[in-house]
Amino acid sequence: MSYPFSDDQEELRRTVRRFLTEKSPEAEVRRLMESAEGFDPAVWRQMAEQLDLQGLTIPERYGGAGHSYAELVVVLEEMGRALLCAPYFSTVALAANLLLATDDERAKRDFLPGIAAGRRIATVALTEHSGRWDADGVTLEATEAPAPATQAGGAEAAAADGGWRLSGEKFYVPDGHVADLVLVVARTPAGVSLFAVRRGAPGFAATPVPTLDQTRKLARLRFDRTPARLVGADGGGRPAVAEMLDLAAIALAAEQAGGAQRVLDMSVEYAKLRVQFGRPIGSFQAIKHKCADMLVEVESARAAAYHAGWAAAEGDDEVPALASLAKSYCSEAYFHAAAENIQIHGGIGYTWEHPAHLYFKRAKSSELMLGDGAYHRELLAQRIGI
Repeated sequence: MSYPFSDDQEELRRTVRRFLTEKSPEAEVRRLMESAEGFDPAVWRQMAEQLDLQGLTIPERYGGAGHSYAELVVVLEEMGRALLCAPYFSTVALAANLLLATDDERAKRDFLPGIAAGRRIATVALTEHSGRWDADGVTLEATEAPAPATQAGGAEAAAADGGWRLSGEKFYVPDGHVADLVLVVARTPAGVSLFAVRRGAPGFAATPVPTLDQTRKLARLRFDRTPARLVGADGGGRPAVAEMLDLAAIALAAEQAGGAQRVLDMSVEYAKLRVQFGRPIGSFQAIKHKCADMLVEVESARAAAYHAGWAAAEGDDEVPALASLAKSYCSEAYFHAAAENIQIHGGIGYTWEHPAHLYFKRAKSSELMLGDGAYHRELLAQRIGI
């Protein structure tokens, strides 16, 4: 499969890169890392109003721009390069994809326009204490709770919140502390189901958790008979979750490819400038070999992410296999490139003042998110019948 980007797609890349160069320089990344929210609401609004990024792949009938997944790969690659601190991945790659994967037209009409306009921050609560990134690891319970007919206003209240109650905890929820809408994967007697929970609902609590990568905030969510609205059919959530996970893996792979390219650029630039023993360190064979190996891995990672992204744009049947292939390879390529970047920089690369450690931590957190390389290699083997 070839994936030549069109002039419009390349212009999108240039536009997003210019925007992120201005809005996400290193100093701003460090400022937002230390903030409670982890992002700048003004920049979030600008992303929607000026660039239509939140609605990029949302169909026009739901208020989006209606572009393909190939455009999203371009955008995520640039965001990974800039270490953007924003709830974009959680809102677009997780929540919007999950809604689009369901057959619940009412939920799509209710939630997607707000996401596309940048008015709603959303996320998906899937992972629990086990750390599993699949529907089989879900134990959080949802129970149907019809209001007694004798209670005044009971029927109306039950209809408004969907008549369901959630009880349990979710862990490692991206941007769960700032999300206005949480799509929760829970278990009912009928099986795995999806539920929508609004921020501030009774019995709902979101607690930020310490993370290795401060550029991507995670939260623990607690539900104590929290009112929830069923999305899709009761017991019918598993296919939508599986589709969302594959599309999110492709998006994350693109982000990883962008980060890997950035640390390669940093390494090459430093190797040309740093002088030891009267010559640039890039002239030494050991440094040359490190940079060459990084280049091979980064180009391969980009090709894997692009291939998977174009397959998703075309609705190819190979998307599940390509998603696992891309996530596995890009995870390891990014982490290796980020580690080598520190080695090439030497002592300065280990300091808090240098950005190398920011990319290293993002590489490690991204490697684990949605399952590490070993997990996706096993999943790939299953999907191709090995």
